This record gives sequence, structure tokens and C-alpha cells, in this order.
Amino acid sequence: MLKPDESFYIGIFQDHIDQSTWHYHQEYELSFITEGSGKRIVGDSVEEFHPGDLIFIGPRIPHVWFSAEPYPRSHSGRSLESVYLLFDNDIIPRELISLPEFTRVNRAMKLAERGIRITGDTLNQVSRLMLQLPYMSGISRLMYFYEIMDMIGRSSTFVYLASASYVRSKFETASTRINRIHEYLMKNYREDISLEEVAGLVHMAPASVCRFFKSSTGMTVFEYLNKIKIDYSCRLLLNTDLNIVDISIDCGFNNLSHFNKQFRKFIGKSPSQYRKLRNNVSL
Repeated sequence: MLKPDESFYIGIFQDHIDQSTWHYHQEYELSFITEGSGKRIVGDSVEEFHPGDLIFIGPRIPHVWFSAEPYPRSHSGRSLESVYLLFDNDIIPRELISLPEFTRVNRAMKLAERGIRITGDTLNQVSRLMLQLPYMSGISRLMYFYEIMDMIGRSSTFVYLASASYVRSKFETASTRINRIHEYLMKNYREDISLEEVAGLVHMAPASVCRFFKSSTGMTVFEYLNKIKIDYSCRLLLNTDLNIVDISIDCGFNNLSHFNKQFRKFIGKSPSQYRKLRNNVSL
């Protein structure tokens, strides 16, 4: 939580990530991994992560970090340690955005829309400043932040994570109500969700929200929820060795038969058939 005299949050995450969830948030996130390794999913990108990784993710990009079994542990016994920044667009006042000195800062924010993994000299420069930020305060802390953003904006040593087509397909919608429902489903896909809860979010009657959502997306609320779960399960099936039962639970299905039924509905194959594709086809 931000303190009254802070405009962005700097924290140190030290925990196990065995129960990490597929999620997104409204803030930008800059993370430097200091301990741990495993898989990282950002949008439709799946990569291994290791100490020394530096990732910059924009608002509303779904992501998750997790360790595949057997969970690798660092010397501390944790599966992940990172230094991270969270901030929103208010960090750059409108009066500053138009200044030529902020051209590269604006570019950095634009790059984050797809998520990037920062490499090369920029990785070394940014990580060195990030590790100092938890021990700073006041105007010097803010100036270091702007310097970090400027470094990222000047950089040519980065790799995009989510594809441009993924970002367009996920977030080009004009409906605030659809966005609100999507956000709620993304954050709670592991829970039992009722239509009454969804309707309450957008101040509509349950029957009305059903008609509205289907006319806007072509799917019912629960079809859309299952699609979120199945999209995530496909990443896990193709890019991890987690067993299918654990994947079904991790994706929020109460039993394996329901998972198999929904998977066939959306993908046209069973989960085990789909997993075999990774040995034969580059997807």
C-alpha cells in the first residue's frame, strides 16, 4: 500500500509461488528476479524464468509465475524472490508528458503494453538502481524512478512478451461493463462464481446481464469463464510437465470429467491429445 508521501510502490516479494494464480491488475509492474526459477506466462508468451530476469508489464496483461514440480528451491527455501515496482499512469503528470525530456519515458510505458523482458546493458543499469530504491525516499526516490523509465525507453535490448494480436484480441472493447466482468472473472476463476455476483458488479438483473454479455461477446458469462480457464490450461499443457489432474485444479475446475468436457468443447481434443502436439507441432 502506498504511503501518503509516495507516488509508486516498491516492494520485495519473498514467498513460495506454488499457488500462484493467473491474474492481471491495473498497475504497471517492473520486476527483477533475485531468487528462484520456473515458468513465466505473460499473455500468450511462455518462458523459463531465472535469477537476473527483468520484466516490465503494462496494465491488464494476464500473467503468472510458477514452479513446475518438483518445485525448485533456492538456498533460502523460497521459490521466488523479487524486487518490484507498481505504479499507474498518475506517476507522470499531464504537464510532464509533453516535455521532450519525457519522450523516452513515454516510450517505456508504451513498450509495457505487450510486456517486455529487458536484457543487455539496460538490464544491468536498471537492476542496479532498482536494488537501491527500497532504501530511498522523497524526491531522490522519484528521480531514480524517472531515470529507470528513461533507461528502458532508450533501450534496444529487450524482447516483447505478449504478441500484438493477443493484446488486441483481449483488450479492444468499448464496454466498461464487459471490462469489469472480465476483470472479475480473471481474478476469481478458481472460485465458485454466481450469476448474481456478476450481475451485481454492473448493477443489472441476472437475466439482463446474460443477454447483454452474450450479445456483446457471443458467449454466456460461464462460457467466457470456462474459456479463460481453458486458455490458461493450454499454456500449462504445452509448456509444463504438470499432470492433467493438477492442471484442472489449478485452472479452477472442480473435477477432471468437467475439465475434459470443457476442454473438448473449446479445443476439439482431450487434454492428453493436445499435450502430445508439443512433441510433433510447433504452436
